[in-house]
Amino acid sequence: PGLGQDEEPERMLAALPIFHAYGLTMNITLGPLIGGTVLLLPAPKPQLLASAMKKQKPTWIPGVPALYQTIMNLAEKDGIDISGVKASFSGASGLPVEVVKRWENLTGGRLVEGYGLTETSPIVIGNPMSDARRPGYVGVPFQDTQVRVVSQDDPTVVLPDGEAGELVVRGPQVFSGYLNREDANAKSFVTGEDGLGDWFRTGDMAVMEADGFVKIVSRIKEMIVTGGFNVYPQEVEEVLCEHPSIEAASVVGLPRSDGSETVAAGVVLAKGARLDEEVLKDHCREGLARYKVPREFKVFTELPADQLGKVRRVEVREQMLGE
Repeated sequence: PGLGQDEEPERMLAALPIFHAYGLTMNITLGPLIGGTVLLLPAPKPQLLASAMKKQKPTWIPGVPALYQTIMNLAEKDGIDISGVKASFSGASGLPVEVVKRWENLTGGRLVEGYGLTETSPIVIGNPMSDARRPGYVGVPFQDTQVRVVSQDDPTVVLPDGEAGELVVRGPQVFSGYLNREDANAKSFVTGEDGLGDWFRTGDMAVMEADGFVKIVSRIKEMIVTGGFNVYPQEVEEVLCEHPSIEAASVVGLPRSDGSETVAAGVVLAKGARLDEEVLKDHCREGLARYKVPREFKVFTELPADQLGKVRRVEVREQMLGE
């Protein structure tokens, strides 16, 4: 059965801030729509999450990767059974495949990823909540939504399947423009050649496969250029997070005197682990080209993030430069 189709109402954990479009739609709007019970937390603090998971046993949890990691750590530390969570939906930042595997092992339910922006109300792409979902990808376009991957230099040029470029989208949920900001609108939209509406430029680099599944590889502004090669932070973060000593990672580019950048990683270590840069570099070389392997590392107690839980790579970079 789908969401809200069981005899018992869904118990929906609202740990996302409801001033944000994601929390507003995935809990406050969705709850009444499906007749669910909204478990509203004042903040995603560990003690509040532990109490909700233990006593109220939510069945539906929209969130961000950091939220799932916190809940899993609490469950393992305090012996909390979280097997009642049937469905979970992640957005706002890249969802590591290792987090998906661990969550689905602990809950027996599904954790899928989607993609959108405030300007798209707030979603355009999502994975099916079924075996057809594909970890590591944000999914396929929603109904009545169109997406393309285009050249950064000329957004009217559509790129072949499998090639990284800028993601552009259009559909009924995409806004029509910024109020009184014609300069921003001129940069943010590409005229549709078929008369069916303009395409919104997301500012995200993506790859679309032949079957329509989309993978987000980087914010354009966060792409690292090293030795003439492009490095997409999320790809490196995924590989780092596969190592058992790493709980979370954020990859940034640090400026070099020649105008290029050094690939650097801010990491949060797993409990009891220590930083061994050579071990991590060897691990990365197994799954990445050598130019993508981080040259520098910095240990963080926690990565700087916004109120939604999305890691701020700009602040990670600033802190690494400030050493």
